[in-house]
Amino acid sequence: MLLAHGAGAAMDSTSMTAAAEALAAVGFRVARFEFAYMAARRTSDGRKPPPRADRLIPEYLAAVEQLAACGPLIIGGKSMGGRVASMVADELFREGKIIGLVCLGYPFHPPDKPGQLRTKHLETLETPTLIVQGTRDAFGTREEVPGYSLSSKIDLLWLEDGDHDLRPRKKISGFSFADHQASMAQAIRDWASAKASRSSLGPVALT
Repeated sequence: MLLAHGAGAAMDSTSMTAAAEALAAVGFRVARFEFAYMAARRTSDGRKPPPRADRLIPEYLAAVEQLAACGPLIIGGKSMGGRVASMVADELFREGKIIGLVCLGYPFHPPDKPGQLRTKHLETLETPTLIVQGTRDAFGTREEVPGYSLSSKIDLLWLEDGDHDLRPRKKISGFSFADHQASMAQAIRDWASAKASRSSLGPVALT
């Protein structure tokens, strides 16, 4: 599995590291990479803002090519990283380079701007996709997302009380961050196993 980071946090952020470790624990080989603007922050005093998501497409495709010989590949990422992956997924899927797409906290819209949807390309997506979303994610809550027009190839896994990092409030939800990471990883493993064996998953919301 190839994972890209979100707009504001590097590939070794707490949430990215937790996701990679949870996925590795259920048998995935996980590769993470950084877009050039984020890598530059490690050697520069300035915090250059991320470019538009579509301008990151060449970098994502280059990362895929580096893993082309590693066997069945799933691409995805955290927030913006998953969004960029979703922009290149269909081309790669048609070419047989990937078997699926996983988005961890998809940024359906900017926080507090529910009218600025980033879903147009998701309406016709052909790649088998699993979006893992916290129910209180400010980029797309459980109350909002069911109203969107999304491809039947997209499955949704909702994690109770999770925020954009899939982190719940334990006193309110009864779940810990580790609980949600484990649930996320197991669900992705089950979903990916079905895809790898060419089974079909319908447009369902996983729990």
